[in-house]
Amino acid sequence: MEQEIIRPGENYRGLEEWIRKNCPGKLLLVCGRSIRFQTELNAFFESLGGNVVRFSAFQPNPRYESVTEGVALFRKENCCAVVGVGGGSAMDVAKCIKLFAEMEGDGTDGGFLKQPIVPNRIPFLAVPTTAGTGSEATRYAVIYYNGEKQSITHDSGIPGAVLMDPACLRALPLYQKKATMLDALCHAVESFWSVNSTEESKQFSRSAIRGVLEHMDGYLANTDEGNSGMLLAANLAGKAINITQTTAGHAMCYKITTLFGTSHGHAAALCCRELFPHMAAHTELCIDPRGAAYLKDTLDELGRLLGGTDAESGALRFAAIFDGMELEVPSASDEQFGILCHSVNPVRLKNHPVRLDEASIDSLYHRILKPMDPIP
Repeated sequence: MEQEIIRPGENYRGLEEWIRKNCPGKLLLVCGRSIRFQTELNAFFESLGGNVVRFSAFQPNPRYESVTEGVALFRKENCCAVVGVGGGSAMDVAKCIKLFAEMEGDGTDGGFLKQPIVPNRIPFLAVPTTAGTGSEATRYAVIYYNGEKQSITHDSGIPGAVLMDPACLRALPLYQKKATMLDALCHAVESFWSVNSTEESKQFSRSAIRGVLEHMDGYLANTDEGNSGMLLAANLAGKAINITQTTAGHAMCYKITTLFGTSHGHAAALCCRELFPHMAAHTELCIDPRGAAYLKDTLDELGRLLGGTDAESGALRFAAIFDGMELEVPSASDEQFGILCHSVNPVRLKNHPVRLDEASIDSLYHRILKPMDPIP
């Protein structure tokens, strides 16, 4: 299904038209706390009065029980569409409400998780408030049941339409703008070198990388043109990873976020800036069935997309982009390096085109982070 891209237009005429066509009754607005900073968008939804039913009873890393509350509200109010506004957590909740809304029962005792997902025709619109996760373009959602991560994956969870509103990015703190932009760039880069890449996914990646580089300055300066361009680039990167999934960059970054409190995109970029030159130097360790020569050509093209002439100079260009963001490189203790090494999910490494073992992962982490100065 082709995803419809909606521009706000004057007084959100584009959004109003989508609602008129798709939701003659009430819509369920799944929104996080960030919507209070989206003053213009929030005012538009308030102007719809009783036709908007708001659901915000969820937190980051949303729980299954929050989703069942949302499903119950959707049913009680006889809603006919779902609109998700926010970052990754809001999107995950909105996707799951959409997927579970027509299942049997009320979801008690994990009931929705025990049923096969059946596609439904509930209209679903996403309004991303960051330009980074690409969640509005993917079939993936993550929720937690009894403390255990549940990966919900189905094409029917992909929003049929996306509102790209540059005004939604104006209130983002600069650090979050930088980190989410780097997340989008890492999605495109990792998807490009993934063993699961296709010509379609590569074209999404190419367009996403070009979009990030073209609009970076305007985006960081908070211009509407820059914000619009980065929203589209993040969406295209999301379309790429929807096909390929992510690779070692993401597998290695999660524990960095946990241990050092860095944003996800910040941590992913830390990893990718060391993975790229490592891969370029070790194409003989290729596990992509298309072979080492194919991988070398792929990395060289990626280097050119980033502004270099080959893989090695492209890796330097990626590092320069990261350095230009002036983000911290955390210092790790020997104990923390050990924790990081044992945290990597080997399933994610199956998508990575160059074989990584425990020794190479340890070596990479020691380049990704700074060693902590010994206590005198």
